[in-house]
Amino acid sequence: MSAAASIGPGANNASITPKRGYSREQWESKLDSVKVSKANLNALVMNYLIIEGYQSAALKFAQEANISSSVALDSIDDRMQIRAAIHAGAIQEAIERINDLNPELLDTNPELHFSLLRLQLIELIRKCTASPNGDIQPVLSFATTHLASRAQKNPAFLTDLERTMALLCFPQDNLAPQLAELMDPSLRRQVAARVNEAILEAQGVMREAKMRGLVRLWGWAENALRQEKVDFPSLDLKNIA
Repeated sequence: MSAAASIGPGANNASITPKRGYSREQWESKLDSVKVSKANLNALVMNYLIIEGYQSAALKFAQEANISSSVALDSIDDRMQIRAAIHAGAIQEAIERINDLNPELLDTNPELHFSLLRLQLIELIRKCTASPNGDIQPVLSFATTHLASRAQKNPAFLTDLERTMALLCFPQDNLAPQLAELMDPSLRRQVAARVNEAILEAQGVMREAKMRGLVRLWGWAENALRQEKVDFPSLDLKNIA
């Protein structure tokens, strides 16, 4: 059969469907055709600076762009100090700072309060297990005073407390994965992120910067274009979202 016959009316021509594509110049031209007002861009940048905690940059940008914010920019530093304290394992300091910033926040969010207290318990366990003769009495006292009563009223809290106390029963260098994750610094970051989101929500601010949502939307759009076999200059989103 000749090559011409193979592409006749009855043949499957999917394999020779021309691939659509855009050169970098065409792609950038399409992007430039999308009009976004300066006010919207300024609001997008300001939203990112506030939520991500760049206080000095937010103050300077507000002055240069002559825009105001519904959020007290001074509170950005408070949030960042709270986050830094949690990242450093100074949970009591973080709790005190949270109460100074918003005395009702933890009272109205028992799950978040329990997570902070459990993290504080983990830090006590970390300290007492750092040496062979570490004193576990502070751990037992803290668990009894601050966590036991909460755990009795909530099965999920009880499970979390029991799992945390199990850290005392095994050597720290040979923990099961579900216990080892409690000692991983990433747990501090997770709790700090939840605290930051709760503070923002209490201040009437969205939990996540709009720019991050736009980056995810861009990534979704690029994947959709790839599925349609469209050739285009892609954006490296690995270190943005």
